[in-house]
Amino acid sequence: MPGLTTNEATARLQRDGPNALPESGRKRRWAILFDVLREPMLLLLAAAAGIYMLLGDPQEASLLLASVGLVIGLTVYQEYKSERALQALRDLSSPRAHVLRDGVACVVPARELVVGDVILVAEGDRVPADARVLEGADLHVDESLLTGESVAVARPAGGDGLLHASTLVVRGRGSAEVVATGAQTAVGRIGTTLSTLQVERTPLQREMRRTVAVFALLSLATCVLMVVLYGLLRGDWLGAVLSGITLAMANIPEEFPVVLTVFLALGAWRMAKHNALVRRAPAIEALGAITVLCTDKTGTLTENRMAVAELDDTGTGQLIATAALACPPMSHDPVDRAVLDAAQRAGEAPEPAGWQRLREYPLSSRLPAYVQVWHRDNDRLVVAAKGAPETIAQLCGLDDAQLTDLHERMEAMTQRGLRVLATAVGELPGSATAELPEEPTGFRLQWRGLIAFADPLRDAVPEAVAEAQTAGVRVVMMTGDHAGTARAIAAQAGISHQADVVHGADVDGWDDSALAQHLGTTAVFARVRPEHKLRLVQALKQRGEVVAMTGDGVNDAPALMAAHVGIAMGGRGTDVAREAASIVLLDDNFVSVVRAIRLGRSIYDNIARAVRYILAVHVPITGLALLPLLAGSPPVLLPLHVVFLELIIDPACSIVLEREPPTNDLMRRAPRPPGQRLLDRITLLHALGRGVVMLATVVATYTIAVRAGAPHPQVSALAFTSLVVGNLGLILLHRSGGSLWRALRIPNAAFWIVVGATSTLLAAAILHPVVAGWFRFAPPGGDLLAVAVALPMMAVVAMDVLQQWTTRRKTTAMSVDAGAT
Repeated sequence: MPGLTTNEATARLQRDGPNALPESGRKRRWAILFDVLREPMLLLLAAAAGIYMLLGDPQEASLLLASVGLVIGLTVYQEYKSERALQALRDLSSPRAHVLRDGVACVVPARELVVGDVILVAEGDRVPADARVLEGADLHVDESLLTGESVAVARPAGGDGLLHASTLVVRGRGSAEVVATGAQTAVGRIGTTLSTLQVERTPLQREMRRTVAVFALLSLATCVLMVVLYGLLRGDWLGAVLSGITLAMANIPEEFPVVLTVFLALGAWRMAKHNALVRRAPAIEALGAITVLCTDKTGTLTENRMAVAELDDTGTGQLIATAALACPPMSHDPVDRAVLDAAQRAGEAPEPAGWQRLREYPLSSRLPAYVQVWHRDNDRLVVAAKGAPETIAQLCGLDDAQLTDLHERMEAMTQRGLRVLATAVGELPGSATAELPEEPTGFRLQWRGLIAFADPLRDAVPEAVAEAQTAGVRVVMMTGDHAGTARAIAAQAGISHQADVVHGADVDGWDDSALAQHLGTTAVFARVRPEHKLRLVQALKQRGEVVAMTGDGVNDAPALMAAHVGIAMGGRGTDVAREAASIVLLDDNFVSVVRAIRLGRSIYDNIARAVRYILAVHVPITGLALLPLLAGSPPVLLPLHVVFLELIIDPACSIVLEREPPTNDLMRRAPRPPGQRLLDRITLLHALGRGVVMLATVVATYTIAVRAGAPHPQVSALAFTSLVVGNLGLILLHRSGGSLWRALRIPNAAFWIVVGATSTLLAAAILHPVVAGWFRFAPPGGDLLAVAVALPMMAVVAMDVLQQWTTRRKTTAMSVDAGAT
């Protein structure tokens, strides 16, 4: 069949669309810009600039408008980068297909396939679309990603010979006519269904929204009160509105959503560097609370390749060499690759010099063995066979006693989770033109022995499992393999050393209560199908566990979506599994899962630090905005001052605190309780308490300057200096996680960059006459400036000493309680 013409294919592509799953809509630049322009802080800055224009101060208005443009530009750029990163997985791969166009075989992007195209498939190819087999020679397909079954299935030409998109051809070659593309394929229909499901907001997202809403209402109330009182007491209503805007800018914690977005985006970027691509950033939050990690075996715990594990030789020493002679050339079969790799390590050539391959007898359901006949250079023929032990034994004519011994040895190997094949060899006279029998049963072969294969455990898996268990995360293995293999791998990985393994059939027979009971004690499940995985995940969630689930197939998608964190395999997984998952592993490695948990915990800790810092720092800023009204003096804090402070607060949150390294006990702590709030009462009071202390230093500085008779521009400069120094001190306190000494010892280049830049700008703002004029400051005297710097620094040291004393008391009390117990 010549296939379609190029014109026909182009017309059908325009009619039916590309051969791809529907993508979620990307956020365009104008949509990003619109979202940025709705930020309350930018609206308040624009309003303040308008008021300065009305007051006849174009210079101040220009400075504020310039700051607005800077913030908009940086935010739009960052948002656009984040949107592009969300498409990284699709951009990583560009699948292609072999197709007949205009009667000629060519290679085209898989997206351009259309119904009616004739595709060519061969061993090792990923099927690009649903297609009906037209011609095929021993065509076998691995459909495990679609059905969950690990055994390859034959796909003959004719009625039942249907190839499904995303399946893998493991043997043979052929041609097929495309019957469905994109969303119309079996894979695409499931993907379309999944795309209609809505992902709920995480607890952290909901808490952030509540917090911002509460503080926004408080800000609005205090802003209105400020405007009314200022206007009534002083009669300057434009000044009142400007002071109210300044107070609102000081109060609104717009950094909260910024922190959540930036920390999760940067966290996703860091995780991608460790082969974990985050599709839904809020899943990072849930990583820190995971209590059960459900993992597959093949390719996740193991290397997803077969390797020779044991040899049961007859004593000739030719076992591997014989097996290599029974491997077809350029084979993609994992067992053949394992044999050839072992032969290469043993110094055996898969095709000896001077030998000629005469004939092959392919593997078949009737005779599960592969036989090759070779011609040697001395007019001798060598027959090499490899296959099921029972079949090879039949070809060798073993007697009953030998068969009994063979079964005992095979049973011992399979109990250790090994896959077993046998080899045999025969030698007879003959030339390169000798007549050979139609069936390999016509040869009389000699038994060579058994070869046992295993999918080897990844090197770092035992260490990663131990780390997860130390962190309070229980690892549960769910595999479609038989119990012996599951038991052996679980023991090697350190998941479980118990002999008990639950089968999928057992899961079918249990009710919910029985299943919940066994889930508390069982860590290994064998012969499980995708529907078993879904039920197990749901049962674990009903037990109150926070569940992470790994998967790769189409039928794994429901379990991936049901889990709190779905983790798909990026290397061998289907698009549907990736779409259903929150995180995609680019290397299909269990170690990357544990590394992701560690990063998730660290990110959550840093978010908590940033939130506490934001709460603390807004107290002195708000206090300084209110202080002049209470003291009956002109305003101290102006919109430009708030912009200056935001240039400290935002980098501190999004750069300094985000880069804080994890604490030493990060993976020795129990998982975070699912119901634990980021801002509980104790945390809120502690953060506000630090802010009140820092406000006291600002008020003290203001009072000392007023009593010293300093003019108002100098008083404003001194109070602002105290506020900025106190702000840097709060960053240091929230960096530490333990003590100031620890914070100063731990490298964090971003912190020192912020300190250096802030100190330089502050010095210019209070000492340089022109810059000081922009801020309505006047250079203060050296003695008062020293007081403005020293008071907040002393407060930081005092708070750190108090924190250390409180921590020691708690530790001592816990030790006494433990001793008493």
